Amino acid sequence: MAIPVIDFSKLNGEERAKTLAQIANACEEWGFFQLVNHGIPEELLERVKKVTSEFYKLEREENFKNSKLVNLLDENGEKLENVDWEDVITLLDDNEWPFKTPGFLETMKEYRFELKKLAEKVMEVMDENLGLPKGYIKKAFNDGEGENAFFGTKVSHYPPYPHPERVNGLRAHTDAGGVILLFQDDKVGGLQILKDGQWIEVQPLPNTIVINTGDQIEVLTNGRYKSAWHRVMSTIDGNRRSIASFYNPSFKATIAPAPQLVEKTNQEVEQTYPKFVFGDYMSIYSQQKFLPKEPRFQAVRAM
Repeated sequence: MAIPVIDFSKLNGEERAKTLAQIANACEEWGFFQLVNHGIPEELLERVKKVTSEFYKLEREENFKNSKLVNLLDENGEKLENVDWEDVITLLDDNEWPFKTPGFLETMKEYRFELKKLAEKVMEVMDENLGLPKGYIKKAFNDGEGENAFFGTKVSHYPPYPHPERVNGLRAHTDAGGVILLFQDDKVGGLQILKDGQWIEVQPLPNTIVINTGDQIEVLTNGRYKSAWHRVMSTIDGNRRSIASFYNPSFKATIAPAPQLVEKTNQEVEQTYPKFVFGDYMSIYSQQKFLPKEPRFQAVRAM
């Protein structure tokens, strides 16, 4: 069993209906899928690989090797449950970016611009598949017209570790936000998703973009597109690169099931997902990220 791999370029040709159906099925059955021919230039992706690898070596590796986490694992022979074997920074439009690595700033700015456009195309496909007006999800996440959505990019590295059974790369969780676009390592695996009770590897494929849906898409679709549990396993060899971009609602945005999807499922109001402000959800999520998501929905309903 492997997660779906979908040719995004076929939306523009005779196979549009078939491709829409593939994406709908991937959203409903998996919560994860890989896009090929997604429109992001290969040349840009190759540059992203180069600058992020150089950035880690130049600006992060030494600090990671001397970090509390490494010391803790060296001292403790048992499995550590509440930590992640991950080096990570987050890039936003308005925070401070690394500047020592040649080409990093320019390349990652260009990459983020392209990824945001791709996220909005993916959301339009979801609108169409769900029978929602074009731009519905984007408008919900932006709290109306304008560009208010949160768009962040996490640049992560999972260095090799000689005892992978003692620590997770990243503990199992669902993502809090909307649509997540991951540019993962070509060679070093480790990302797994939970499907029908078993963990399945998200196979590394060169220059694909892995899409997954977060908790807010689950709410907005009234449970039709569920957020999937996923984790990263640590490995003995290979420094796994992972660049995840998150198209999330504005913290002020009110999120609720789309009325069209509540009517279609013919549910009573009490059974639908709650209506809430995304910032309130995030304050709960930050405390409960690695716990089941259903209590988060209940807690935000009570606010």
